[in-house]
Amino acid sequence: MGRVPMTNTPETATIDDARPVSRSLARAFVDDPMMCWFFLDDSSREEQLGRYFTTLFTRQYVRHGVCERTGAAAAFWVPPEGQANAVPDAETVQELQDILGERALLFRDAVETAAEHTPTEPHWYLAVIGADPAARGRGHGAALLRSGLAKADAAGLPVALESSTPANLPFYEHFGFTVREEFPLPGGGPVLWAMRREPHTPAGA
Repeated sequence: MGRVPMTNTPETATIDDARPVSRSLARAFVDDPMMCWFFLDDSSREEQLGRYFTTLFTRQYVRHGVCERTGAAAAFWVPPEGQANAVPDAETVQELQDILGERALLFRDAVETAAEHTPTEPHWYLAVIGADPAARGRGHGAALLRSGLAKADAAGLPVALESSTPANLPFYEHFGFTVREEFPLPGGGPVLWAMRREPHTPAGA
């Protein structure tokens, strides 16, 4: 693994950043319980995840979301105005099916199940956040999380997310999230924790 860039200042990610964004996220999620369930082969998982995140980023979130990156991490957010386009189009679905192979139906069921536990009122949704393991502990994920939360707070809106990694719950709780629900994915999938954070009023407001 090469040297990981040190800068942890968030900046807007554009479609030209697809390569570093997908690489950082593939490395971040290679041991994630849900991704291990979607991509069973340890030897090919990182490569498959790179394709998976490239498709999600270039075809979905960079078009309808707010995407930010640092030198070694990335985050995909969906504000209320982007949620009407949250359902992938036919070409995106086909690309994901090609990547997921026989696990494609499990992925579809997982997405539909998670959607049933998403708040119905206007909110910001944190779809993806991850940092290259070689850069963990250097503030990349925290910087991206603070940046997105500031935007949600400025709009006076809550934030929702799901985590499949119990070890990450304290990290989110540190930023004001609380667990709303705990539910398993269908087909014997891992447990997801649905979390929510109420908007914070900026100091002095």
